[in-house]
Amino acid sequence: MLGIDVLAEQGFAVLAGQRVGLLTHDAARTRGGEPTWSVLHRAPEVRLVALFAAEHGLDGKAPASAIIKDHTHVPTGLPVYSLYGNARRPTARLLAQIDVMVIDLQDIGSRSYTFVSAMREALEASLLAGISVVVLDRPNPLGGMKVDGPGVDPDLRSYVGAFPVPYVHGLTMGELARFALAHESVLKLDEAQRVAARLTVVPMRGWRRDMRWADTGLEWHATSPYIQNVDSAEGYPMTGLGCILGGWAHGVGRDQPFRGLSFRGRTADALAKELNALGIPGVAFRKIDVVGRDGKTLHGTVVDVTDWDALRPTELNFRLMRLACAWNPQNPFRAATKTEEQIFNRHVGSHAWWQALRRDGAKVDVRAFVDRWAAEATAFRERTTPIRIYPDPS
Repeated sequence: MLGIDVLAEQGFAVLAGQRVGLLTHDAARTRGGEPTWSVLHRAPEVRLVALFAAEHGLDGKAPASAIIKDHTHVPTGLPVYSLYGNARRPTARLLAQIDVMVIDLQDIGSRSYTFVSAMREALEASLLAGISVVVLDRPNPLGGMKVDGPGVDPDLRSYVGAFPVPYVHGLTMGELARFALAHESVLKLDEAQRVAARLTVVPMRGWRRDMRWADTGLEWHATSPYIQNVDSAEGYPMTGLGCILGGWAHGVGRDQPFRGLSFRGRTADALAKELNALGIPGVAFRKIDVVGRDGKTLHGTVVDVTDWDALRPTELNFRLMRLACAWNPQNPFRAATKTEEQIFNRHVGSHAWWQALRRDGAKVDVRAFVDRWAAEATAFRERTTPIRIYPDPS
């Protein structure tokens, strides 16, 4: 049972007698498929007065980085206030309209996917205004055991790196909210405000840390245009960073986002052979053919997960970057503009990795970085035990 299902079963008691604002999107639904906004709007026990939208909009259809404007939600007639437009957090004027902020967003388990940042901004603004926050919890589709990839250098914290966590963090949204409240570097609250903070996480029932999405029996609802299915959610931490610079593209046509790979000048057969030769644990590569919108056949290479337990998802990204340096006549990281460097570093989180690529990207010791990040990820898992809601399997 999802957080929204548990909340409904409890008769929405935590919201009784309060004006409710809801930060959500279309992917946040009950186990039966009803959107959370619909459940709260029709519940006689709930006074829902405002909706808030993160990146991709309330319907999840806006492209990445597209500005979302305030508007009226046609099905309910409620105002929708954008947290991905001129402002990234609810203003004091908007917060004055509500008594409690409810947050229900389906995350995908990777640090740079911005729903965690929207939650952080709404959480901080609400608590500073003395407004209580209720987070309705949902599964991490990558499970709660997988922690992987680089952390974030302090000066690289941004909207695509709002939490000091490994790239694959292994936490649910509810656990991230608890993490934020427990760590002074995440929420700018003084000690009195932190003590007075009213944060309630409505946990799931029946979810275990070793569950991947398929184990939940839940239907996946698209969280954004390129995350239409769980395969793409799993592919995001594997290829999303590797395709920022250097010549790689993810997807073949519009199919297989974050699971299909292509590189200009390399055939699909050659790519599959060269990528398999890397011997990355837990993945294999094969050629695929798809028919594009123009009716022509497109060729690409798709990433298959062969052993999730053995896989360190982010490793593939860094292998792709090394290959990009080896295959480009000019090191693309040396040729990058300052803006490209900033965007890249904010997503990856590591100045040291960028500097290594620039020095000699074709020979960078990927294994040394991956091993170091793995050790840091293990330490992170141990440090976050107190804020976890769901225990490790016995």
